[in-house]
Amino acid sequence: MSADTEAGAASTPPVTTPPAAIADPARRADVLFRVRRDEGHEISAWWMIGAFLATSGLVILLLSGVPGIA
Repeated sequence: MSADTEAGAASTPPVTTPPAAIADPARRADVLFRVRRDEGHEISAWWMIGAFLATSGLVILLLSGVPGIA
């Protein structure tokens, strides 16, 4: 072996293991408004349908006040 391979091997930093995975994704800092529900308790699809209709109605109402749109 040459001197450069021994010196290069001695100067490499020790390998560290990555941090453990987050066990509970509901506690992640980047998730806002996440609600932890019991198993099998899901939000009703009617809430999403109602939210879509309310948002669509609000957009139509606001755009109806903009002049110059056919």
